[in-house]
Amino acid sequence: MINKPSGLLSIRDGYNPDLPTVKSILEENFGPCWVVHRLDKETSGVIIFARNSETHRLLNISFQNRRIEKVYHAIVIGHPEERVFTLSYPLRINGDRYHRTIIDNSNGKPSKTLIKCLEGTKKFCQISVFPYTGYTHQIRSHLAYAGFPILGDLLYGKQENFHVDSNKIISRTALHAFQLQFFHPISGLQMEFSACYPEDFSEALLKIKSSDTNAAAF
Repeated sequence: MINKPSGLLSIRDGYNPDLPTVKSILEENFGPCWVVHRLDKETSGVIIFARNSETHRLLNISFQNRRIEKVYHAIVIGHPEERVFTLSYPLRINGDRYHRTIIDNSNGKPSKTLIKCLEGTKKFCQISVFPYTGYTHQIRSHLAYAGFPILGDLLYGKQENFHVDSNKIISRTALHAFQLQFFHPISGLQMEFSACYPEDFSEALLKIKSSDTNAAAF
């Protein structure tokens, strides 16, 4: 398990292969490793790599069969009325000229994201996110379409983020891969890994709470 910092690629970028990545750093220190899943460059948090090809194969099967539970934490713009709700908009990957994952009711693939509100103010809300499907940018696209774009997400929430001047709160997409739970593919033991918040995410929460005396847990 690795607690990936924001700003570091998971794997090599096709346009700039010389940029450092989690995979390249790991292989410099531990030898060959295999990519099981990825996080966006700006997303921080828990990510796993396999140390051999057989473990990689078995973990891939677990991901494909949705036997690995992923939990993300995010800060969104807006304050949902419901404490717990589900977003089930159909998604089409690489759906526009910005290469975004878009909502497409005609040609999109079924997707599902569960949202649980943790703490909120008048303008923002800290949430837990449970993606049941694992499409590229699923969380970002679902939340933006629902009217709650992730703070700092300039790709999916440009106008909303501009109005609140998110750079004064956090200078990247406020999305953190908080936890992974799964059964070890060899031993069968239940595994649970969590990644603590990075400094910028924690500071963003403090700034939001201090700016609104009405901040409260749900």
